[in-house]
Amino acid sequence: MNDAFKALSDPTRRKILQLLKERDLSAGDIAEQFNISKPSISHHLNILKQARLVCDERHGQSIIYSINMSVMQEALSWFLGMIGNKGETSHDER
Repeated sequence: MNDAFKALSDPTRRKILQLLKERDLSAGDIAEQFNISKPSISHHLNILKQARLVCDERHGQSIIYSINMSVMQEALSWFLGMIGNKGETSHDER
């Protein structure tokens, strides 16, 4: 989970995830949305892959990236758990 939070800390990677939320894309399609080099996009995609936030699948000569919703749901569950537990005490502790 630490890799996922580290990957999410970068605004470029968060924007990549937002793009992939709309539809699966190739690295070239993703790169067209940014004013940074293709090697930089590839670096960001690799970090997202290592964090298991995105999956890649070869389609002919292209690699298509998609968002891994199960890891995103894990991260969201963690955040919601933190919010839900704040300040709560059980009846036994009172």
